[in-house]
Amino acid sequence: MAQREWVEKDFYKELGVTSDATKDEIKRAARKVLADNHPDRNPNNPAAEDRYKAATEAKEVLTDDAKRAEYDETRRLFANGGFGRRFGGGGGGGGFGGFGGETSDFNLGDLFDQAGQTGGANIGDLFGGLFGRGAQQPRPSRPRRGNDLETETELSFLEATKGVAMPLRLTSPAPCTNCHGSGARPGTSPKVCPNCNGAGVINRNQGAFGFSEPCTDCRGTGSIIEHPCDECKGTGVSTRTRTINVRIPPGVTDGQRIRLAGQGEAGLRGAPSGDLYVTVHVRPDKVFGRDGDDLTVTVPVSFHELALGTTLSVPTLEGKVGVRVPKGTSDGRILRVRGRGVPKRGTDAGHGDLLVTVKVAVPPNLEGEAAEALETYAKAERASGFDPRAGWAGSL
Repeated sequence: MAQREWVEKDFYKELGVTSDATKDEIKRAARKVLADNHPDRNPNNPAAEDRYKAATEAKEVLTDDAKRAEYDETRRLFANGGFGRRFGGGGGGGGFGGFGGETSDFNLGDLFDQAGQTGGANIGDLFGGLFGRGAQQPRPSRPRRGNDLETETELSFLEATKGVAMPLRLTSPAPCTNCHGSGARPGTSPKVCPNCNGAGVINRNQGAFGFSEPCTDCRGTGSIIEHPCDECKGTGVSTRTRTINVRIPPGVTDGQRIRLAGQGEAGLRGAPSGDLYVTVHVRPDKVFGRDGDDLTVTVPVSFHELALGTTLSVPTLEGKVGVRVPKGTSDGRILRVRGRGVPKRGTDAGHGDLLVTVKVAVPPNLEGEAAEALETYAKAERASGFDPRAGWAGSL
């Protein structure tokens, strides 16, 4: 359902873009406006605070394909005062050809065209009471949910794989602490709008047609605040810095978004808050790598350890584990240790595996007995007939 507040708001103008701007253009424009008007850069500046709030709402709507389509359709249908102004304001009849005055160019075909543009909207819904439904009682106005917010945080590799609880500081619109989000001065309460009886819209009939338009007394909210809160000026929301404790689950990956329900921008006058989305960035580790849910590590070894076999002490997320290297193991071989990798997402989902790559480390300077012993080995190797390049394509 289209939000009634959209009728009087020009989100494209708020961000300085045209109505045919792409999503990427809208995001770039929104980042600039939000950065220029951020409360941290504009302390005690009500105008910048208002602009920041407006730009936040504009970005939330215009970067969501479904909301943007709904917003565009709402603005198109209710442009210049909605059906009320389009259908006429002067007297006179004239049947379906017009309602007299300056608005005699009304054409039923326009409504059918608009129905087609909404992607198959029901014609009965589009007319919304034009024939005999205009006298229905308006439904009560629902409070508008707060906008979703986005932020970022950086974790170490171990924090991302094992999970961590951390504080996160946000500067954003939140429920006013003075009026607890009601918008009314402490000791008072909002009252039901007498003009629309709390519906937020007014139904009007003109000849055979009926239409709805936002209530001008309460601006579509359904309630009137006679004594606004001194701190939030009746909105129920104030921009402040707050700290929330965030639990990052084990196994998150670089670039993953985590949704925190109800931790976003506060809704107007006590409406539900939006959600907070946290994008996680993971710093690379000097020892470990990651392949999905598998933990990877490269261990330097000597030639004789591969040739004769050995047991390596290899680090894991929970300490060290012994890994058996079979006799005659080749350089670069990957040894798998089951269940010692990254925790899998989900309750009791287990762990991935530990993948150990063995890599021969060649001595940079070999002298003395070690060099003589290696020469003796090389002679014995040649005498045995072993050729490391036998069958290699480059030797053909």
